[in-house]
Amino acid sequence: MGKSAAKVSRWCVLSMASIPLVMTLGNSMLIPVLPILEKKVGISPFQSSMVITSYSVSAVFLIPIAGYLSDRLGRKKVIIPSLILALIGGLIAGFASWKIDDPYTWIIIGRILQGIGASGAMPIILPLVGDLYKNDDEQASTCLGTIETSNTFGKALSPILGSVFAAFLWFLPFFAISVFSLISIAMIFFLVKEPEREDPVKFKVFLKNTMKTLKKEGKWLFTLFTLGFFTMLVLFSVLFYLSDILEKIHDINGIKKGFVLAIPLTVLCIVAYITGRKIKGNLPTMRKIIIVCLIVWAISVVFVGFVSKQLILLLIVTSILGMAMGAIMPVLDAIITENTKKEERGTITSFYSAARFAGVAAGPPLMSLLMKKYLNTGYITAGVLALLLLFVVIKFINVKEIEN
Repeated sequence: MGKSAAKVSRWCVLSMASIPLVMTLGNSMLIPVLPILEKKVGISPFQSSMVITSYSVSAVFLIPIAGYLSDRLGRKKVIIPSLILALIGGLIAGFASWKIDDPYTWIIIGRILQGIGASGAMPIILPLVGDLYKNDDEQASTCLGTIETSNTFGKALSPILGSVFAAFLWFLPFFAISVFSLISIAMIFFLVKEPEREDPVKFKVFLKNTMKTLKKEGKWLFTLFTLGFFTMLVLFSVLFYLSDILEKIHDINGIKKGFVLAIPLTVLCIVAYITGRKIKGNLPTMRKIIIVCLIVWAISVVFVGFVSKQLILLLIVTSILGMAMGAIMPVLDAIITENTKKEERGTITSFYSAARFAGVAAGPPLMSLLMKKYLNTGYITAGVLALLLLFVVIKFINVKEIEN
């Protein structure tokens, strides 16, 4: 273990892992609640998808700013105020749902505030891990695997928690997000010790260096940004679709639906954890994992629509797809975080995080439109795009070039 890694306590890692867990619950926990929201508020599936999309869209545009500020001011000085905003957004959405007759607009306002909070919290964890483990790529990969596992565990846990909370009060998940944010604020404030920061370079120099990095390393960086976007796009499209058809086709509702939704997400979580523990900063291994995952992904996603009426087959296919996504996520995190300079790490990883949030934002509304008439066409297109990305990865993810 490297010298810097030895100073990082388990409580520090746990505190950092709490942020992707909370931010993921803040979005994914609402997916099983969307059909209930449609009935209670009197809105369409497309409008309900905006509850997810508004959160992610607001984050997309502000993540690069948060990344830059974290490079200049420090990671915790950006993370903690951002978590406070997420807490306030949850209270607004929850109170509006509880007390206002037509709460949709206020729910969206609350979700936008939460998205702004998410932009300065979850994406900043990646560069913070890089700072803490700056001399030890193996331990950095392991920690990033834990962070991504926390993220995917949140996705697996969220449909269950969302369904349980909604069984008591349909708007309770909004308040729960605020409670979880408060816990994460306390953990980050007391348990994370950020390394001392060097004097930041002037903005013009920083901008010049960042542009130079993007120009020099752009081929592999933009390939990984695209992979991050595509992964979240397909994942949240499939989750939105599953949440809808489990009720409409299979008559599975409430807490039971939450547990069924959690099956492919649990597979995703387990694979993400194992992958994060095994990659150990090994670039050739990580490249091979991406290639294999894209092949599995391209084959499995095509069948989602065709098997939608057979529940067991549907869960098998989506679990195989979840396996591919679970393996690819910690690999993308590790490659980007471990191969960017510390002074630019927050900004570069923020572009990657923005791409992921853009995928989350686009997935549900896109699926709400496709599943009316073009469901199978959409999934086949996703398979073809995965194969195209496979060729892009083979061409542009060059191990020697990245290592140099």
